[in-house]
Amino acid sequence: MAIRYDLWLTPDDKPRHRRVEKALERFFVARFADYPHLRLPGADPYDYDAPFNRLYDALLARARDYCEREWHYVPTPAQLNTAFFRAVAHSPKFVLDPRDGDSS
Repeated sequence: MAIRYDLWLTPDDKPRHRRVEKALERFFVARFADYPHLRLPGADPYDYDAPFNRLYDALLARARDYCEREWHYVPTPAQLNTAFFRAVAHSPKFVLDPRDGDSS
């Protein structure tokens, strides 16, 4: 299996990696705008059928395609994951569900 990830192939090209990572974050924030407010998993974060978890899988696949098409860049799974959760942190579209028994 050949190594395809640009970060691994050209680790010293840090400015390019950072530009792509920022573009990925913007991509995710823009995609979040297409959806109504989403609840983040509270009591059961491992429910694969929860809307947030389904959105995660779908948007990571779209972001990977976007990167290859627009940037001619193959992001690592870690880059995609980090950009996704940074975008979640900056987006007002997500509401955190309280955990069971949590009164706050």
